[in-house]
Amino acid sequence: MIAQILKAHTKDLGDGFEVRRLLPAATRRTVGPFIFFDHMGPVRFAPGQAIDVRPHPHIGLATVTYLFEGALMHRDSLGCVQHITPGDVNWMTAGHGIVHSERSPDDERGTTRTLHGIQIWVALPQADESTEPAFSHHARASLPVLPLANAELRLIAGKGWGLQSPVKTFAPMIYAALEATGATRLELPAEHAERAIYVVEGEVSAGRTVVEPRTVAVFEPGTAVTLSCAAAARVMIFGGAPLDGERFINWNFVASRREMIDEARTRWREQRFPRVPGETEFIPLPDTAR
Repeated sequence: MIAQILKAHTKDLGDGFEVRRLLPAATRRTVGPFIFFDHMGPVRFAPGQAIDVRPHPHIGLATVTYLFEGALMHRDSLGCVQHITPGDVNWMTAGHGIVHSERSPDDERGTTRTLHGIQIWVALPQADESTEPAFSHHARASLPVLPLANAELRLIAGKGWGLQSPVKTFAPMIYAALEATGATRLELPAEHAERAIYVVEGEVSAGRTVVEPRTVAVFEPGTAVTLSCAAAARVMIFGGAPLDGERFINWNFVASRREMIDEARTRWREQRFPRVPGETEFIPLPDTAR
């Protein structure tokens, strides 16, 4: 049933902002179209402390920040300004190039607060990796929910369990959040070629195998998978169709051809990406890929 277990490693995204990274891993680069999977927090901020991820560029992917606690302010080069709160979906399609920042909201910087969530990157199909950049916001209440005994499953993006998310995606996929308050069970949809779970917290089993917190379990294609939680738990479910070919990753850039990444690096070095209105800072191009 379980094909691989992936453990997190810590990455510094800049400005002292650390995350636990599950994808890409040494033994596996992607699950379906998911090419980056980061767990941030929970981190406690004292008054005056904040996250300030300065403007930086992306190509060839879509990003989603899904929060359990806290809030972030998203700003991008399309002029979008969006307050991100727990359960919301903010889907940013980079396409041929977008720039964005993520910062602590100004009105919360003087308070004690917690930030906790998941940040993912979805690689776009080759036919769409140079599409026009776009941003869409979907409030928590607009997402389909599957009620379970002692639990609630929210479908963030894609299809599963007879539900479909309103989020526009570019390839078959599944991305969902299971929040359990007590003992519960859930069957995973079998129609997606690649499937995995990330146990954020709690006691979770896949069949008879315990999946430790802060661990990804990747499942064999087509196998029946039953998740069970003995008590309160939080689990992310993700996957989809395999990517249509190899992807190269360099810093914040994802592409099917190295030339596209080289061109994007040159554009950012020469500051020819569009700017984020109201922002004067930016993250310089690093000398090496991350």
